[in-house]
Amino acid sequence: MARKAVVVKHLKKKEAFLRALRDGRKPKFPTRVYNRCSICGRVRGFMGFFGICRICFRELAANGDMPGVTKSSW
Repeated sequence: MARKAVVVKHLKKKEAFLRALRDGRKPKFPTRVYNRCSICGRVRGFMGFFGICRICFRELAANGDMPGVTKSSW
């Protein structure tokens, strides 16, 4: 499967999981829900505060596309 299809498939699973929680039901398999980068779909190295992986974070921060994030130097 293409990575884009995997991301879309995962979003559907996550929506179903959240819908079950909202309705007061226990999800059937809660461990199957995991975080994915919203840009590239990567699973590992996910930064929850930003919702993207570490590689995309570095690229966006280096280009100055993320407000408030600066490169550290000491």
